[in-house]
Amino acid sequence: MTSDEHFVIVGGGLAAAKLAEALRANDFPGSVTLIGAEEWLPYERPPLSKDHMAGKKQLAEFTCEPRQWYRDHRVEVRVGTTVEGLDRDAKTVSLPDGSTVSYDKLALATGSSPRTLSIPGADAPNVYTLRTIEDSDTLIELFASAAQRIVIIGAGWIGLEVAAAARAADLEVTVLESAEQPLLGALGPEMGEVFADLHRSHGVDLRLGVQVSEITTKEGIGTRLASGVKLADDTVIDAEAVLVAVGAKPNIELAAEAGLDVDGGVLVDEHLATSDPDIVAVGDIAEQQHPVLNRRIRVEHWANALNQPAVAAATMLGKEASYDRLPYFFTDQYDLGMEYTGYAAPGDYDRVVTRGDVGKREFVAFWLDSDNRILAGMNVNVWDVTDRIKELILAGEPVDPDALADTSKPL
Repeated sequence: MTSDEHFVIVGGGLAAAKLAEALRANDFPGSVTLIGAEEWLPYERPPLSKDHMAGKKQLAEFTCEPRQWYRDHRVEVRVGTTVEGLDRDAKTVSLPDGSTVSYDKLALATGSSPRTLSIPGADAPNVYTLRTIEDSDTLIELFASAAQRIVIIGAGWIGLEVAAAARAADLEVTVLESAEQPLLGALGPEMGEVFADLHRSHGVDLRLGVQVSEITTKEGIGTRLASGVKLADDTVIDAEAVLVAVGAKPNIELAAEAGLDVDGGVLVDEHLATSDPDIVAVGDIAEQQHPVLNRRIRVEHWANALNQPAVAAATMLGKEASYDRLPYFFTDQYDLGMEYTGYAAPGDYDRVVTRGDVGKREFVAFWLDSDNRILAGMNVNVWDVTDRIKELILAGEPVDPDALADTSKPL
């Protein structure tokens, strides 16, 4: 590496910040430019639906690094700037003002955007999504206002975490989900039912297997405002606000238009290198060939954004490194805290074995394949077992399901 080399990071979230940190930690002597679309320095996103929404943390507390760190480490940060094009032959990225920035190595950390609905009323100003600090602050203001009812479309992680926050603010909450259980794709029906029971026990009107046909509106001051949600069977649920939480889509347009190999995400190898050897991809957009799971996966969770950049930085610097961490995510809803380790997609597992008291929501769940090998584990209000779960998964050996469920036997 030489001091006249220039590395560019496209993205303004946790993955981008950690990549800049990793480059400097590896003594990269050249220049680094980080280009982010938001007006803020890179920050972590989990607090937006957790601690920040609950009033426990302010933005400065989950901003990755203060401005002085970027100055001290010679990282040029361009906030409020969207990269509009990527020319791989010229090795430049183009900006909205028509200028270009040259790079020797490029990292794509462009994250995801909330999915929206193409139904009548979806463009009303009081129909919300949650991805940015502004989105979170808007919902916080809503919870503190005279609003009494909110309808949340989608029972994924964001929808359920916001539902918990809205109930804590004493709003009436209705959650609408087209699947037969919440979190069906992530956890399957067995553990999805646990979260259904959790929310119903806290007063959420959770309606499963329903289809939304329209967001109803009424005349407001100078515009039409959402007044509720209409279902396919013509049922109407009244509300002062609607949150659309139907998942996220990876921001892969820049990569696709530049001719990089993409599918559901930007295709990368175990080193996080794309089909262009001078470009890496990290975080939500990276669809990685995982060396341990022996499959391609794309994981939209905080742990990937936190940990992948160290490997991507090493790859940019010509060092040998591979990303082999198991997927990990967590959630906090009401009095339930959970950590999930591993990967058990729908159709991958044969059964779920639980250890502990599911009714009290103090247990560990294990997803087993047909050979009784553990694919994933989830600890609910049981702590300090994540390392044991990880060891059991990585061992790749069949286990005795009865012994696994027996709390008198140590993991």
